[in-house]
Amino acid sequence: MTPQNRSGHAGRAARPQQTRAQPSRQVALDVLQAVRESDAYANLLLPTRIARAGLSAADAALVTELAYGTLRLQGFYDRVIAIAAGRPVDRIDPPLLDVLRLGAHQLLSTRVAAHAAVNESVGLARTVGSRSGTGFVNGVLREIGRHTVEEWRDEVARRAKNDDDRLSALYSHPVWIVRAFRRSLESEGRGEELESLLEADNAAPRVNLIALPGLAEIPDDARPDRFSPPGFTAGGGDPQGMVEAADGRIRVQDEGSQLAALALTRAQPVTPGERWLDLCAGPGGKAALLAAEALAGGAELVANELVPARAQLVRRALAAVPLDVPVWELDGTVLGSEHPEAFDRILLDAPCTGLGALRRRPEARWRKTPRDVSELTALQTALLDSAIAALKPGGLLAYVTCSPHVAETRGIVADALRRHGDVLEAEQTATVVQDLAVERLDLAGDPSAVQLWPHRHLTDAMFIALLRKR
Repeated sequence: MTPQNRSGHAGRAARPQQTRAQPSRQVALDVLQAVRESDAYANLLLPTRIARAGLSAADAALVTELAYGTLRLQGFYDRVIAIAAGRPVDRIDPPLLDVLRLGAHQLLSTRVAAHAAVNESVGLARTVGSRSGTGFVNGVLREIGRHTVEEWRDEVARRAKNDDDRLSALYSHPVWIVRAFRRSLESEGRGEELESLLEADNAAPRVNLIALPGLAEIPDDARPDRFSPPGFTAGGGDPQGMVEAADGRIRVQDEGSQLAALALTRAQPVTPGERWLDLCAGPGGKAALLAAEALAGGAELVANELVPARAQLVRRALAAVPLDVPVWELDGTVLGSEHPEAFDRILLDAPCTGLGALRRRPEARWRKTPRDVSELTALQTALLDSAIAALKPGGLLAYVTCSPHVAETRGIVADALRRHGDVLEAEQTATVVQDLAVERLDLAGDPSAVQLWPHRHLTDAMFIALLRKR
């Protein structure tokens, strides 16, 4: 494969008739630009932009597919664009590159007709580039459209430097994340699942919901989740409408997050009067589930969140539960020294890289670096030390991250057990989670912890480890 016009200017190409892009594609491009320019979060920005544009349900679905799909496969599309354009993508004007990525996604991963994908993209290019840039987009996308996605995958793979680079290119993950995922799977003896995991990370996740125990029931037309007892997927319609109709007692929440909170609350019977702590509670989904479980068992709950805006989200989430839950705004790393041995159960859902939720936050894979891991592990260690200090003797602590990176998961727990071995011991977390799950989970590795996976469990890659204070 060779580019048709290495200069990047396609002035002699037939000028498309389309002069203005459809609103749905314009919204998708706006989201891509905001993600690139302002580090916006697509999952937060997209609903706002869709509502502002007044799009129909069909157009909203198209925008969602275009924006998320382009972000997920950006790494692969960049390799294709570089070949078709005859230049590295860092030598293409960023606004035009956004248009090219969006066009490449339509050509290679959707059923959009090739002429429509090209013409619509040229219409978008007119809004962000010069006349020569418009011709450049036209030429590059026509070259991409001359070959099938299978042919492009073969060509991209052929040009890869090594096997890690091949996986990185084909599955659109930075090389360092590919290696981190391999290491985590190999720690379970499942290294052969790497490509299945990378592929699952690029699939749109299903929308899981939870009926807060004791406060709401799973709707009759819903499909109960495979693992979480109060979890389900909607039988149809708008999940957000269902949430609003239930005053927050039905919530959108990944099944892995549900299991993480339930592992703490259902590991042993609740004694009335127990005090529980959600140490890093924002944005409040797990806190709401803990509150419902505390209400049912006669326990007290305190939620803590350092960031005021996130603390307010926690208060909103907790409003659905008729339980008085104080929301503190303390530094979690010192809370243990200020409230020593004060809590019977503690959930530490630690800040992490979020590599376990790349299906839902596809842009995160392009923002995170190995340096983030080293900085976060220092914070995770400090928070875990604080949680141990705040835990009563005999109390139970759940260390949770939405990341499968070994340094953020088993590494943190192993280090804590080494440093606090005189007072801390690991529980059989796998047994606890299996006992509460509706269906048996396919778990691997050390049974003192549970690592969930998108490809194996259709959940976020949530890590759960239960620890007990002697």
